[in-house]
Amino acid sequence: MSAKLLVVDDDTQFLTGLCLRLKANGFEVIAAKDGVQAIAAARRERPDLILLDLGLPGGDGYLVLERLKALPALTTTPVLVLSAKNWQVHEEKAIKAGADGFFEKPVNNEALVGAIRGLLKMEATG
Repeated sequence: MSAKLLVVDDDTQFLTGLCLRLKANGFEVIAAKDGVQAIAAARRERPDLILLDLGLPGGDGYLVLERLKALPALTTTPVLVLSAKNWQVHEEKAIKAGADGFFEKPVNNEALVGAIRGLLKMEATG
């Protein structure tokens, strides 16, 4: 069974490209374009891992992260933040808010897939 990932990003081109790359790496992918869709999809689909952009309409990524981590079914679900925002400012803030990792856009696909696999393996054995 493949891992189920929720990808949240308001940039349609980036979202489509990332979803295609993740599917090519064997993941099942659900996409959401804003915070409201992300929370609804996370509740409904119970993803194994969430990829979350910080700059979102309908609630910024930090607010979405806080709400996702507050859901009992998702408290242990790993979240990787993907952002075009300055990593030096936002990485520490994202980790403190509950993220398990931070990737600055443009994202290195191999590094991202490696991090996803690492977190899912840790989650399965942890």
